[in-house]
Amino acid sequence: MTIILRLAAAAIGTVLATSTFAHDDTSAKAFRGASPYVAIENEPAPKLIVDPPLREGLAVGVFWAQYRVENVHIAQVFGASALNVSPRVGHLHITVDDLPWWWADASDNNTVDIAGLPPGEHKVKIALVDANHNVFPGQMVTVNFTVPASANKQAHRH
Repeated sequence: MTIILRLAAAAIGTVLATSTFAHDDTSAKAFRGASPYVAIENEPAPKLIVDPPLREGLAVGVFWAQYRVENVHIAQVFGASALNVSPRVGHLHITVDDLPWWWADASDNNTVDIAGLPPGEHKVKIALVDANHNVFPGQMVTVNFTVPASANKQAHRH
């Protein structure tokens, strides 16, 4: 009878440990997303989340805004053939003050960094795009902000 009780206790412990591990939101998968070794069926839509710019940067004429993405990996992978990669890949396109040009950021460093902004009102558009430079539907964030007149650009060595 003791052996049966020990086996039952071990089985219950294993089930509880497995259940806890499977639902642990601190796991690598919960934090980093799906493994690149397994294709994802019916991937959820990509999502871009951008925080307001950090006041410490604006005070010296620098735009620092942290971001994160969901359901897409930021990577230096481009072109039509990369559109079928799973998990999907993409990168950011960034424009400042409606200028006609933009730049791509595929570094996934989690912070957009733009230095040398003069005092006044500004606008930064951050778009989450696929490997062929098409904006994922609804994934463009516009951040309006003001660099204060007292901004001391010499305080930031970029």
